[in-house]
Amino acid sequence: MQAHKKALLIAGLLMASCGWVSAQGSPTPAPRLSQAQAAHQFLRAVLRADYAAAYRRMAPEVRHTISLVQFETSARPLWRSGQKHRQAIELYKLGVRLGDGGASRLFYAFSFAADSARKPPPVLLEVTFRDTAARAVLGFGLRANTPPLPAKPSVAPRKR
Repeated sequence: MQAHKKALLIAGLLMASCGWVSAQGSPTPAPRLSQAQAAHQFLRAVLRADYAAAYRRMAPEVRHTISLVQFETSARPLWRSGQKHRQAIELYKLGVRLGDGGASRLFYAFSFAADSARKPPPVLLEVTFRDTAARAVLGFGLRANTPPLPAKPSVAPRKR
């Protein structure tokens, strides 16, 4: 092998090993969760009764408004429902709920995996966010998912 090719090879190996060492030495930041993942982790914490972890996932303005004890009281019905249906949950749907004055809130609705064969699932666990960029939970709740009533067929009177 020629001397300059050998020198280039050694230099390349040194640079690669230095890059590898520096990459190994500095921790890489954890990837940012999607909203669905953030909602799922929030609900999983509630269903485990890890209220402190779930409370930390709430938006700062919510944490300033309600205490951990109040949060726990609000979250307990979700936990009880999880004890009844088991804790495994699945994303059921996501959407936007329109409010007063044109305000809207992005929501994620989860169903219990035990109810996956029932259409629609009888109970939904709902998590809301301020907007599409937010990862902090703005609100949550347990919603009864009643099936829509079938529309009555419109029967026009017959002319005789």
